[in-house]
Amino acid sequence: MLDPQTIKQWKRFKSIKRGYWSFVILMVLLGLSLVAELFVNSRALIVSFEGKWHFPTYAGVIPGETFGLDYDYETNYRELKQQFKDANEGNWVLMPLVPYNAFENDLRTDRFPPYPPSLETQHYLGTDSTGRDIVARLMYGFRIAMGFALVLLVCSYAAGILVGCAMGYWGGAFDLLFQRLIEIWNTIPFLYVIMIVASVVVPSFWTLVTVMVIFGWTAMTWNMRTSTYKEKAREYVDAARALGAGHSRVIGVHILPNTISVIVTFIPFSIASGVASLTALDFLGFGLPPPTPSWGELLSQGTNNLESGWIVGSVVLAIVAVLLMVTYIGEAIREAFDPKKFTYYE
Repeated sequence: MLDPQTIKQWKRFKSIKRGYWSFVILMVLLGLSLVAELFVNSRALIVSFEGKWHFPTYAGVIPGETFGLDYDYETNYRELKQQFKDANEGNWVLMPLVPYNAFENDLRTDRFPPYPPSLETQHYLGTDSTGRDIVARLMYGFRIAMGFALVLLVCSYAAGILVGCAMGYWGGAFDLLFQRLIEIWNTIPFLYVIMIVASVVVPSFWTLVTVMVIFGWTAMTWNMRTSTYKEKAREYVDAARALGAGHSRVIGVHILPNTISVIVTFIPFSIASGVASLTALDFLGFGLPPPTPSWGELLSQGTNNLESGWIVGSVVLAIVAVLLMVTYIGEAIREAFDPKKFTYYE
């Protein structure tokens, strides 16, 4: 059961239409990206062959021999659909809306890629410079970027909240020591470290997350330190101590719940920062290795092929739309959790 304060904050958030509808749209897009294979995939959703149904989307590799073809590697379902249609023997194939995956090169004999948008070929936003479908690259790139931002958020906040609360609660020499350590740590150039790591090993999802957490936890630390200092001086903390509560209980049960507004307010902006950081690293060539679907890699292709305006146009619109929605959500949350809206001072 939600407390009255939370209900008021939720109603306030819903009243800010720009932020609320951005939240709804972003959640829908995130949900669709989790099942992107049902909408953007070179594997069929359903194949009906000789009265038996097959579901290749989330199954293993089904060789062409299974459907009476003369090869033993994975079936080309687009060609199979056309063959079934020409044969007209009652067999059929149901393909996703975009019948291409993010790694497939659709090459032709009459021209070189990139190919412009076409309803006939079902490349609705065209292809990139290697013939891969733009919609597929955008959809799977969105899933990777949001997953990266969320994992980075959880890890950075866990470290930042832990250290920040400890600095604010104990203060004194402990606080001064960590202040100096954080100030020194923040002087290390993050991009140079990424460049060194990329030159030694091929960057992976978890490698980038680890490096960015190591250098990104300090931002939340300062905010939590300030909030903990403020909450530690309040009467309810003294009352908890007088009742015999230990340090962990005072911090976890009393101080942290009263700093939740600080944590929640910064979440959307941290997600936007994570998406932008991964995109920038991929654009510079220090991010995820090819052929991983990446908005930054698409943006790099677009700037190198400006005559193919559909590449850069598609990815720029996608980046701007997502970052704009996240920013609107952040503004709405900040307004909804503003203590001045529901607090009265006597």
